[in-house]
Amino acid sequence: METKKIKVLLVEDDEVLMRLFERQFNMEEIPFLPAESGEKALALLAGGERPDVILLDISLPDIDGFEVLRSIKANPETRHIPVVILSNFSRPSDIEWGKKLGAVRFVEKVSVTPSEITDLVREVLAENKK
Repeated sequence: METKKIKVLLVEDDEVLMRLFERQFNMEEIPFLPAESGEKALALLAGGERPDVILLDISLPDIDGFEVLRSIKANPETRHIPVVILSNFSRPSDIEWGKKLGAVRFVEKVSVTPSEITDLVREVLAENKK
């Protein structure tokens, strides 16, 4: 049985974390698109990129991650893409706001390993196929 290749858009401004995730995605042969800012992520999507899952940091250097999420979910071309929020902050108000805007999960970055992130990507995809 042939499996479809997963493509992930990772929106993360922390270079060290980006490299850790990149290494894990490469080891598992999961294509990924790096975006170190909200503007770059939105530009990739506007340019026609359609990842299967978006991993989105909330604290970005240019646009607040919640605004990026709002833009993704407001666009008919991208609203179907599951978005997982990655954050160092897990305040109940942030979690509630992220879910209200359409995020499927909210993950505290310090509590997950890169391999757990790739497992999470597969889990989210399986849930969203139902």
